[in-house]
Amino acid sequence: MELSRKPFQGVSNIVRFNWHFYLIATLVVMGLVIVNETLLVNFHPYSSWLLLLGVLPIVISLVVSYFVYDLSDLYQFRWLSNLNGKTVLNINAGFDETSAFIKAKNPNSILMVCDFYDPNQHTEVSIQRARKLYPPFKGTIQVNTKELPFLDNAFDVTVAILSAHEIRNEEERIHFFKELNRVTKEDGQIMVTEHLRDLNNFLAYTIGFLHFYSKASWLNLFKKANLLLKEEIKTTPFISTFILENNGHTL
Repeated sequence: MELSRKPFQGVSNIVRFNWHFYLIATLVVMGLVIVNETLLVNFHPYSSWLLLLGVLPIVISLVVSYFVYDLSDLYQFRWLSNLNGKTVLNINAGFDETSAFIKAKNPNSILMVCDFYDPNQHTEVSIQRARKLYPPFKGTIQVNTKELPFLDNAFDVTVAILSAHEIRNEEERIHFFKELNRVTKEDGQIMVTEHLRDLNNFLAYTIGFLHFYSKASWLNLFKKANLLLKEEIKTTPFISTFILENNGHTL
């Protein structure tokens, strides 16, 4: 059965999961409007610029998010080949919008879904809200980033979509990717989809881009985990998918 996302689902989720931020931003903008109306005429140009600087980043971030999560083909996963008959590991960080789509597109795949969310380490309120609104995919198992409960070479394909950046500790992130390498077959692939800490995402999300990691940081991480970057696919100017292979394997 073909699944489809609801109109504005992506951007509405962002607002719902981060409503506290948008409430604060709204109050600040309202305050600037009041200041703009009460100041002397000579100060209006300055207060108007402040108002514009307060509103514009919010509007741009929501427009970009709508483009990325609602208009683009991000959830078509065109970078995923036919997974039917293959063993697939999909790892999320407490919020899983992808497993149902992957399974629907590949009904004969053997899909294992893992969640490495740890409330003691991953304390972001947005993830907590997302978990309350979206139940986990059926059969999802809770895992530890330091030791995945699978045998070596267990999966043909391992996927981490917009989740790996939630591991904020660098050493933990390196160990996690070593684990992904271990449980993925030597001739298999690991696919990592992320926003990057780059100019495009800065223009879209201003200081919010600091929550992401730079391409150089990811490449350094992959090298330390003995992974080779085969290809980088840009779903949009704001999203990259890294196709990785074991560095000891040559096609």
